[in-house]
Amino acid sequence: MVLVGAAGLHEAVLAEIDAALAHHELIKVRLPGHRAAREALAADIAGRCGAALVQAIGRMAVFYRPAEPPVLRLPRG
Repeated sequence: MVLVGAAGLHEAVLAEIDAALAHHELIKVRLPGHRAAREALAADIAGRCGAALVQAIGRMAVFYRPAEPPVLRLPRG
């Protein structure tokens, strides 16, 4: 889970969200502010990270982004 603080969405937080999506595919992000601000922030995160907003309940938003194909290939046999 990633927390967006009262200061808002900074590049460091966005990078952490991006890294979490790359590693886990499905993550929860806790958002600050009132409902309209949270909805706008969730849409902004989804757009900037190339993720889909799966669900938003209260202050929690769930994002999904498929994993990249693995770089390392294991030999068969």
